[in-house]
Amino acid sequence: MARKNLLASVTGIETPKADSEARHEYARRGASRSMMISIDEMAENAKKMIAGETVVNLDVGVLDQSFVSDRIEDDDEDYALLRDAIKEHGQSTPILVRPHPQITGRYMVVFGHRRVRVAKELGIPVRAVVKNLEDIAHIVAQGQENTARANLSFIEKALFAKKLLDMGQSKDTIKSALTIDDTLLSRMLSVAETIPAAVIEAIGAAKNVGRDRWEELKKQLKQPARAQLAKEIVGSEEFRSKDAIDRFNYLLARLKTARKRPRKAAGAKTELASWVPEDKTVAASFRNTGKTFSLSLKSKNAGEFGRYISSNLDSLYQAFKEAKLSSETGD
Repeated sequence: MARKNLLASVTGIETPKADSEARHEYARRGASRSMMISIDEMAENAKKMIAGETVVNLDVGVLDQSFVSDRIEDDDEDYALLRDAIKEHGQSTPILVRPHPQITGRYMVVFGHRRVRVAKELGIPVRAVVKNLEDIAHIVAQGQENTARANLSFIEKALFAKKLLDMGQSKDTIKSALTIDDTLLSRMLSVAETIPAAVIEAIGAAKNVGRDRWEELKKQLKQPARAQLAKEIVGSEEFRSKDAIDRFNYLLARLKTARKRPRKAAGAKTELASWVPEDKTVAASFRNTGKTFSLSLKSKNAGEFGRYISSNLDSLYQAFKEAKLSSETGD
């Protein structure tokens, strides 16, 4: 057998079976094997990239923020912990981006804005999954990720819902993004639409304040005058001196204790007078502030005279209008 193989190697003549085995063995070894593996990996990675399953490194310079924001402010303490963790151990969780819908070569962040900020500060690329998404899918993915991971406060979710509604998104899309039902969405929108934006911005994210307290504040601000008072309070030095956690409570307490005092016009005075007929069977006194007029009757005929006046208010008012019109026209 060995002699046969030796002869075959000398003469260069091999059986078809031997030739096939030799080619197969060659393909399994050396450069050709590496090339085949590389091509397979590239094809597989291409498929994963299309599906959005491959993690890539991206320069933060090619990233743009989401077209809708869901945060009022960053928690400095939480952000510092995130930055220190990434600096020490690297970025363990990739962000999600989509190819920018208007600018070729750029990407829009769906979620992971804080990780992008950290990468920028540290001067490192950011690990990201690139996925082709339409606007609605972008909104749903951003809302669900940040609701679950970022611990957004009630008011941040409410503002996010209002922004989406103002952009023309359907309520079904908003509910999917925030994983909420019709009732909660209605309450969120009511709070975000009733409380002035300036007041919400001054209070901040208020992560320790839940839905019930925000609805309590909303009830305090339904009247325009009360809303204006809230704006004045949040603009005061005393309010700004409070810690973020105390600002909401301070504002609500001030609104509850504040008493609405009518402002008198400059120079306005209260007019006091009295009247007594010749027979002195009744006495009247009145008080006129300009906006209110009170009449008080005394003596034995006060009740009878008062009923007479009240029963003739229509004719008295008509006579008043005619007299006023006559004086204005000069007749």
